[in-house]
Amino acid sequence: MLSTLTSKGQITIPVEIRKKLGLHTGNKVNFIFKNNVVEIVPTDISVKSLKGIVPKPANPVTIEEMNKAIEDYHGRN
Repeated sequence: MLSTLTSKGQITIPVEIRKKLGLHTGNKVNFIFKNNVVEIVPTDISVKSLKGIVPKPANPVTIEEMNKAIEDYHGRN
């Protein structure tokens, strides 16, 4: 998507991007620059709005299984 920089250094974030990020008037964003790429990251979205962003695992594991996997990993290194 294309956006034009104004003489005041402002850019309009396209509506599709605002919707995907859940941005509304007054929200703040961080600009992260690395390897000549700029990422726009919302800073004040609620944790609840993140629900469902990562799918549930096909095979859930218990805390005990996670701890065992961590122990096994550290035992090999």
